[in-house]
Amino acid sequence: MLLQNVSLRVHAGQKIGLIGANGAGKTSLFLLILGRLEPDAGDVAVPRDWRIAHLAQEVAASERTALDHVLDGDVPLRTAQCAIAEAEEREDFHGLGELHERLDSAGGRTARTRAEQLLLGLGFSATDFSRPLRAFSGGWRIRLNLAQTLMCPSDLLLLDEPTNHLDLDAILWFEGWLRSYQGSVLLVSHDREFLDRTTTAIAHLHARSITLYSGNYSQFERLRAARLATQQAAYEKQRHQVKHMQEFVRRFRYKASKARQAQSRLKALERMESIAAAHIDSPFRFSIPEAGKASDPLLTLAQAALGYGGDAVLSGVDLQLHPGDRLGLLGPNGAGKSTLIKTLAGALALQAGQREPGAYLRVGYFSQHQVDDLDLGETPLTHVRRLSSQAPEQKLRTFLGGFGFSGDKALERVGTFSGGEKARLALAIIAWQKPNLLLLDEPTNHLDIDMRLALSVALQGFAGAMVLVSHDRHLLRSTVDTLALVNAGRVRRFDGNLEDYQSWLDLPLSRPDTRPAPRRPKRVDRQAARSLKAEIAALERRLQRLQGKFQEIEHQLGEAALYDREHIGELQDLLRDRESLSAEIERTEEEWLQRSSALEALSAGEG
Repeated sequence: MLLQNVSLRVHAGQKIGLIGANGAGKTSLFLLILGRLEPDAGDVAVPRDWRIAHLAQEVAASERTALDHVLDGDVPLRTAQCAIAEAEEREDFHGLGELHERLDSAGGRTARTRAEQLLLGLGFSATDFSRPLRAFSGGWRIRLNLAQTLMCPSDLLLLDEPTNHLDLDAILWFEGWLRSYQGSVLLVSHDREFLDRTTTAIAHLHARSITLYSGNYSQFERLRAARLATQQAAYEKQRHQVKHMQEFVRRFRYKASKARQAQSRLKALERMESIAAAHIDSPFRFSIPEAGKASDPLLTLAQAALGYGGDAVLSGVDLQLHPGDRLGLLGPNGAGKSTLIKTLAGALALQAGQREPGAYLRVGYFSQHQVDDLDLGETPLTHVRRLSSQAPEQKLRTFLGGFGFSGDKALERVGTFSGGEKARLALAIIAWQKPNLLLLDEPTNHLDIDMRLALSVALQGFAGAMVLVSHDRHLLRSTVDTLALVNAGRVRRFDGNLEDYQSWLDLPLSRPDTRPAPRRPKRVDRQAARSLKAEIAALERRLQRLQGKFQEIEHQLGEAALYDREHIGELQDLLRDRESLSAEIERTEEEWLQRSSALEALSAGEG
């Protein structure tokens, strides 16, 4: 039984996010509301006058056009149109006036415009409107289904993973649409920022029950973390993960090249402690070991033209990747982000220019193609064993367990796996090969929130270089240092953060001259820059010393004997020292950010 003795009340206008592990009962709950599944006990009551719109996950290939498919979502509109056509065919003009009034009340005058706006917002072009459904791939058909669902007049929207096949641009548009929607929403999503921006409550499905939390997803995490923190076993695991997060924050601070992005990143990481606690029962724990050797640079593209056949998608690309680089790619759908990733991976030959790999380059490349290439007849254990035939089986099983393939799951045929399980296995195969350059093209598609968090932690701890394409903003914020914009056939540094990118998208598409360009080179005050660099280096050394002292005190405070009555004075001294050090670390970090900001202002045009 998936759910037992549960109660959930949805009020008019309420927007509720449904979260829980795969198999917890989210889809079954939707089927109950739709009347396609009968409860074993209890009642499901839906107001008779409520209109329900539900996102379908499949659509058959047909000759029907994309625009007609979207318009089909408005049943009252289509009913009125059919009634008018039948009356005209019968030459029954007596009731035509009433039928046209019915069409007007169904929004007939604006229907086409509304449908076109939905299609454009979800990433389609005007030339797509007349294309048949069979001409679109599976992911784009799901987008068409989403547009059809949004076209449907409704009081309740049931949305199951609506962002899985959307890029970041479409997600940002969809968030705005949902915020302005007047009805109620039940939303299944694994995108934490999307949930934060669109929901007013979270229903957590866990252990066959449903717990409703007021507020968005971040508020849910804080509330759940407070509950879990009372459990000693959970607390110990939490401390271990928080320590891992803190180590990453320190590494990032010392290597950050842009103070503005550092500030944004640090703000995001401030929440990681409560996030770790809220997901303490996650089954996923893994890391991505780095190759023993690394070249510098790892990989270089020089004056490269990238594309397919004789058509260049990107040209004049100059990109050099060094150990430790963390690059996030932004840009509209179809601009060439995946093309760039494929070319970096060596899966797509250059049309012109040079691709120069370092002598010790080891690439880990994730894309949907890697997921599709898994051997469906084999097991996860067999897939990894093929890479290291001499490795002990227990070592392989322990490794796979961190990706959720524990016990008998490691021996199941891949053909029986869900999309999320296949994606996890593809990531496990990449991690096992110890890359020094990770190329990740939408790695979170089909992954649940727990696995996304585990992936972000693993990527934070990864010492190699990384290039990431993702619509998951939390993953981008917490794992990349630099952003690049892929647009209009070019690749250039994006001088800003994800909020700036949203502003960039909001500018008129027909006026590319209004889009922010990279800053022009300025004359840099070399002496001032050298002075700031020296101050920053001194502050970093000071931070390292302070952090070392802080960790030493933390270690002492972990000694059980310290809490005996005879050591109470020593304990109080250590607690005071820890508080004093914490304040000094905070002041030093603030100075570091100020100096880094000043250095960035001096050299803003050099990149």
